[in-house]
Amino acid sequence: MKMNESGATTNVSRQTAFQSLERAEHGDPFALLGPHSEGTGTVIRTYQPGAPRVELLDARNGEIIGDMIPGEISGLFTIQLSEPCEYRLRIHWPDAVQETEDPYAFAAQLGELDIYLFSEGNHRELGKVFGAQVSTCGGIKGVRFAVWAPNARRVSVVGPFNSWDGRRHPMRLHRSAGVWEIFIPRLGPGEVYKYEILGEQGVLPLRADPVALAAQLPPQTGSVVASPLVFDWHDDDWMRRRNQAHPHQEPLAVYELHAGSWRHRAGEDHDEGVPLNWQQLAAELIPYVQELGFSHIELLPIMEHPFGGSWGYQPLSQFAPTARYGSPHDFAGFVDACHRAGIGVILDWVPAHFPNDEHGLARFDGTALYEYEHPFEGYHQDWNTCIYNLGRNEVHGFMIASALHWLQTYHIDGLRVDAVASMLYRDYSRKAGEWIPNRHGGRENLEAIDFLRHLNDVVGTEVPSALVIAEESTAWPGVCRPTREGGLGFDFKWNMGWMHDSLGYVSQDPMYRSHHHHELTFGLLYAFSERFMLPISHDEVVHGKKSLLDKMPGDRWQKFANLRLYFSFMWSHPGKKLLFMGCEFGQWREWNHDGQLDWYLLQYGEHRGLKTLVQDLNGLYRKEPALHQLDESEAGFEWLIGDDWTNSVFAWLRKGEEGAEPLLVVHNFTPTPRANYRVGVPAVGEWEVLLNSDAERYQGSAAGPLGRLATEQREAHGKAQSILLDLPPLATLILKPAA
Repeated sequence: MKMNESGATTNVSRQTAFQSLERAEHGDPFALLGPHSEGTGTVIRTYQPGAPRVELLDARNGEIIGDMIPGEISGLFTIQLSEPCEYRLRIHWPDAVQETEDPYAFAAQLGELDIYLFSEGNHRELGKVFGAQVSTCGGIKGVRFAVWAPNARRVSVVGPFNSWDGRRHPMRLHRSAGVWEIFIPRLGPGEVYKYEILGEQGVLPLRADPVALAAQLPPQTGSVVASPLVFDWHDDDWMRRRNQAHPHQEPLAVYELHAGSWRHRAGEDHDEGVPLNWQQLAAELIPYVQELGFSHIELLPIMEHPFGGSWGYQPLSQFAPTARYGSPHDFAGFVDACHRAGIGVILDWVPAHFPNDEHGLARFDGTALYEYEHPFEGYHQDWNTCIYNLGRNEVHGFMIASALHWLQTYHIDGLRVDAVASMLYRDYSRKAGEWIPNRHGGRENLEAIDFLRHLNDVVGTEVPSALVIAEESTAWPGVCRPTREGGLGFDFKWNMGWMHDSLGYVSQDPMYRSHHHHELTFGLLYAFSERFMLPISHDEVVHGKKSLLDKMPGDRWQKFANLRLYFSFMWSHPGKKLLFMGCEFGQWREWNHDGQLDWYLLQYGEHRGLKTLVQDLNGLYRKEPALHQLDESEAGFEWLIGDDWTNSVFAWLRKGEEGAEPLLVVHNFTPTPRANYRVGVPAVGEWEVLLNSDAERYQGSAAGPLGRLATEQREAHGKAQSILLDLPPLATLILKPAA
């Protein structure tokens, strides 16, 4: 038993202090409640509003020490003892009797080092210290709660266990850090809870826990006490290979998906389907991804979020997997199953902004705590969200700890950082006069830049084999340059410019493509300035942009041919690959997050052919070093034909490291077959056709060459020899020197 200091306040009567407790306004309940040395003995007080009687029990044998005497206010009970003892409370409620240890008999639970590291912004394990932690104190099982609310007058833990009464479990304040904590005995996993916070202007709406490890299934908004994740991982082989990998030189093909709308199972009403849970996804998704040949999946944010229509991009629980698909343990099982099947898992992660739901982080303790105060800095008008104040140590550290939580606790292979451009610029999507310059008068968000560099440095130290990928849509220099050289330190950057230009080009009627030739060549002017990933993501198939297949011009045959050509262009272009679900078989409709993919389309030959092409492209991409080894180097690419705008033909060589065979890639972006089209090649002899996107196998017209072609000693495109090709319509040919 811990003896609390006697005395409640200075120059305030004890009666006034008790009345403050009764009004749930007292900020230091440990000064009044629990055991206190007074005079020659010990006084024990407990506040149980609504209870008519409380008995004090000997904790060693359960015997009654005595009835506690009603005190100065209703619900306050006191007993005087001659000496300290270990005790329990037996509380008589009108309809039940409860036995429990006294929360106010336990010492402070957070150590000085935890407090110091948190205040400094360098606590790496907030998910194991803050929030609700199942623990044992003095041999007593319970839950330790800790929350940051420095401007609160009082914070209480509330839930069904105390009838949501904020008077029952007010917390202890660590004043130097603004952190409140309490150990509540006999609570356990599964308990729903929130924080009741008294701000300067009164009691705030109940808040969910910012560091909750689990949450209720939306639309419910409570946090849930979670058991410590004890999972029997079986992915040692995967983690060993990951630690030895060189991802910049290896094939990286990512299948992006929204877990809730990939596939549904029949609902009880047989009309609307129900999203698969993590076990079902593991059983159905993993074989499908293996069949397609993708190396990784990327999940749209699975951190708990109140609004499903945000697709997860407005999360409120940065440490809790959404309850929509199962428990945290289930999610760990899904990741483990992916790893055992040779598939990496990347998570979308959102450190830029958060929703303003009243149970969330916005004005958490009655003040702008996690966000900037001024709306020109703290309000994102595009998304109606709040912007994290990453210049504040505690917020900076909170987000760093979140990143490490997913990478370490759940063995996640990489984080794709969302909306980096909105973080880098203070004037992002703002008009003149609607933003506040930095301390140098510039538009750069210096705090966010420091955060991103620190994030990448910390991940590089703590989880060096994990990837951190930037969704960054501007020409910010050095996104993938090491921080020691002044860069941001990311492993890869989404090439949004390539995506916009190439989609714009292929959406044109082939008749007009000659006038847009530069849209395909321009990207190769800067293709090696960063380590790029080529993204065809969810953002390109929603909000009236049409599905990928439906963007293609022409009749039905041309649409499929154009999309096969576009995929072949993408997979043969320098850069890692990312494709959103449904695109691989040519969904006609835009993506609908409330439904599932149109799987019935695979009964049709054109859709199966498109899926087969993606399988073959991934297989070729993995097999041929020339397609992935030198993605970030000009040495891995050589233009052969970049100026035939009249015919809309492009040709290049892809090269690997020394000893790797080069690949010849030729694209015909018109529906006109071109016979005897001469292309220079670097090697004499026969060249073998590895892929023809117009082949019958893909439901094409079966035009163009197959097998092997011999070179002629005729100079072309700077090469001493060349080959004649019959270019099929709207198609790609990939060739390799024959063995």
